Amino acid sequence: MAGLRRPPRVRILLGLGTRPSNRQAVTKPLWKPTADRVSEATVTRFLAALHADWGVTLADTRALYRFSVEAPEKFWVSLKDFAGVIAGTWGETVLADADQMPGARWFPNATLNYAENLLRRRDHADAIVFWGEDTIRRRISHAELYIQVAGLAGALRAAGVNPGDRVAGYMPNTPEAVIGALATHAIGAVWASCSPDFGVAGVLDRFGQIAPKILIASEGYLYNGQVFDQMERIGTIVRGLPSVIETIIVPYTRAQPSLAGIRGGQMLADAIAPYLLEEISFVRRPFNHPLYILFSSGTTGVPKCIVHGAGGTLLKHLAEHLLHCDVKPDDRVFYATTTGWMMWNWQVSALACEATLLLYDGAPFHPDPKTLFDFADAEAMTLFGTSAKYLDAVRKAGLAPIETHRLDTLRTICSTGSPLAPETFDFVYRSIKSDVHLASISGGTDIVGCFVLGDPTLPVWRGEIQTRAFGVAVDVFDDTGQPIRKQKGELVCTKPFPSMPVGFWNDPDGAKYHAAYFERFPGVWHHGDWVELTDHDGMIIYGRSDATLKPGGVRIGTAEIYRPVEQLPEVVESLAIGQDWEDDTRIILFVVLRPGLKLDTSLIEKIKRQIRANATPRHVPARIIQVADIPRTKSGKITELAVRAVVHGQPVKNREALANPEALEHFKDRPELTS
Repeated sequence: MAGLRRPPRVRILLGLGTRPSNRQAVTKPLWKPTADRVSEATVTRFLAALHADWGVTLADTRALYRFSVEAPEKFWVSLKDFAGVIAGTWGETVLADADQMPGARWFPNATLNYAENLLRRRDHADAIVFWGEDTIRRRISHAELYIQVAGLAGALRAAGVNPGDRVAGYMPNTPEAVIGALATHAIGAVWASCSPDFGVAGVLDRFGQIAPKILIASEGYLYNGQVFDQMERIGTIVRGLPSVIETIIVPYTRAQPSLAGIRGGQMLADAIAPYLLEEISFVRRPFNHPLYILFSSGTTGVPKCIVHGAGGTLLKHLAEHLLHCDVKPDDRVFYATTTGWMMWNWQVSALACEATLLLYDGAPFHPDPKTLFDFADAEAMTLFGTSAKYLDAVRKAGLAPIETHRLDTLRTICSTGSPLAPETFDFVYRSIKSDVHLASISGGTDIVGCFVLGDPTLPVWRGEIQTRAFGVAVDVFDDTGQPIRKQKGELVCTKPFPSMPVGFWNDPDGAKYHAAYFERFPGVWHHGDWVELTDHDGMIIYGRSDATLKPGGVRIGTAEIYRPVEQLPEVVESLAIGQDWEDDTRIILFVVLRPGLKLDTSLIEKIKRQIRANATPRHVPARIIQVADIPRTKSGKITELAVRAVVHGQPVKNREALANPEALEHFKDRPELTS
């Protein structure tokens, strides 16, 4: 762990002397790190480590990015050494079949265990602090976490779980979800999880494909002050999963639920009691041994089961936590997430940095909108991770945490889930904290990490993601597959990186995997985001490419419309689609208004003026229609494709993938769309 401990301060000032572009000359960044902050950043120490390892002198993190994609083998070797990754062996080969995309193999002779790297700390400092809304408070030390994981790992082994078997978690974001995943990984098995807001059909669509041997499930969960009993639903799920031989029930909202009708049912405490004092015998497996199965949103069909390897997940998360987010030992890391979103897996890996996980379960505005900021102050939060929609909701609620909360330990705010509007950048620095690293990040379930994210040593420019991920050769292509700059295009990755999926479940010849990412540009990962690289070598994301609008053949990202519209105080949220119309496409904008407001001619004209003034006349919708709600996935992303299908009279293939499928009814047979 030598790489993670704080050494004496290194004074390397990054980015000084760079000649500004014309854009930089007329604008100012919203935030710049101080010289002390730059010199104390983990990435600054990593630059020194690279010099020691390879004799490489890099002036700044821009140079580090270039080095990381031009010499990826040296970069990833240095990272695993810097982070002190525990392995049985690494082998001589770093990257085999480097010219294959997909098909390249990282550290093909290595053996390691992901959980062993997350559980190396055994002291009595906090490993997990948990808030279940305003009802439940818990605290687990690193020593206690190890004991609990040991107990469950022993129980899983005793139940006959072997390396490669699947363990499924139907859990809220509680400590037991983390314990379940780590116990599974410790014995070389594979973890997959769904949050309890998934209905029976949604769970079976996912777990039914992977045939788990064990189901670990919470008897209930909390949301918005209400208690939801899950026992009947769990019984139905188990009956639909004939592969399950044992069901472990985790108490959350009550201590002793009835296990009647639950095949192989037993309470967690009973299952782990015989094994609590055992040492964990970590099973070290090959670098690409399956670790997690993550599920796509499933809004266009049965969810894809994306298999991620242990080594690639660990290295990718270490690169993001250490270098991009500057997570240090004893930091306190929070992400507002559920177990059904990849940001949950991302947060768990912060234990490998010897940080504390701050877990929250429930509605983020319960019992009042200040709850998560109360959590930040009470638990000395250092990284506050959330969604762009949450930050916008805080703004629209009229909150100003800068006036009501200390937030003195908070160094980083991360935002993902959808593009962060420039005005929300302004809001964060004006109303939350003026001296904070605001890191808009973006990636996906597909890579269990990010393609673009923050850099604690660089300025934050309004509306821009700061940098591309170290070690990931991110580029922007036009429709012909040529790299472009300062123009909108397709986000691609041109070289292999460790956290590419091992593959898809039940895809033996890799045909589904290849079709998902490599058909558009052969030998290049095509991610499906519509983006632009900026003057500052940052990135702006305009939305998903499959949801871009094409009036008159011109491609428009949906975020280009949402940003100005949602700045209007009358508008809570919006969704835009392209409607096929008279051999062309016309833009239709749906808006959710503040309670009590109705869309009239005056407001329609105001919205159109706002769009025209902040975008172009081409962005102005042909129709603007008020709706009561907008459908979204379980992770909170709005679903343009599902709405487009409803508007065109097409079936929505997997309504169970939506958090609120009833909202689709608002878009059916709208008379406004017939003329």
